[in-house]
Amino acid sequence: MTGRTSGGEDGRRAISVLIADDEALVRAGFKALLDSASDLHVVGEAADGLQAVHQSRALTPDVILMDIRMPVMDGLEATKIILDSDQPRPPRILVVTTFDHDEHVFEALRSGASGFVLKDTRPEQLLEAVRVVAAGEALLAPNVTRRLVAEFARSPRPLRTESEPLAQLTSRELEVLRQVAAGMSNAETAASLHLSVPTIKTHVSRLLAKLNARDRAQLVVVAYENGLVTPGQHSLNT
Repeated sequence: MTGRTSGGEDGRRAISVLIADDEALVRAGFKALLDSASDLHVVGEAADGLQAVHQSRALTPDVILMDIRMPVMDGLEATKIILDSDQPRPPRILVVTTFDHDEHVFEALRSGASGFVLKDTRPEQLLEAVRVVAAGEALLAPNVTRRLVAEFARSPRPLRTESEPLAQLTSRELEVLRQVAAGMSNAETAASLHLSVPTIKTHVSRLLAKLNARDRAQLVVVAYENGLVTPGQHSLNT
């Protein structure tokens, strides 16, 4: 796990973070928390989405903590612009929201955000969330993800296993994708499907490659858009 700014006590480069939130007190709180960790370093702040776009280009942070509801330009539009830019190493976007049912969260994931956390997340969990997305993983809290999928799958599309992109998946890969879409961790999926964790990791890697997805967050989007997840599927034990 590497960053662009010097810092960590063990000699590794610290993860650089840009905070985008329209509330000054929230930004100050996040900055104090993040800078208290030796492997994290706040390189800038933005009070709206447009500032976040400009700061992202100027500071090239590893991770952006992105609030959704901001003036001038909201976090959703800022996320799209930042991830559609020609930056050689675009930042990972970690959406921060007040409500787990925010209708814009799914759209942020669709736009390429690597995950989301709630503003009332415990401090240690927020620090770990930044580390997780900086390492290239997606952060999708299972309980929040299940609510999110149910919210946006009220009018699900028919399951199209006979057409792309799901046609290329094996039956086992479809099972694993359902679990991922329900917010299940590798360990939980392994237990549910009676497989080993390394085997699940292999299946997830194949899903990412076959579906051209950058992380688990994008797998959730694919599952939703193809009707693989329907309302009420809060637990997918097979």
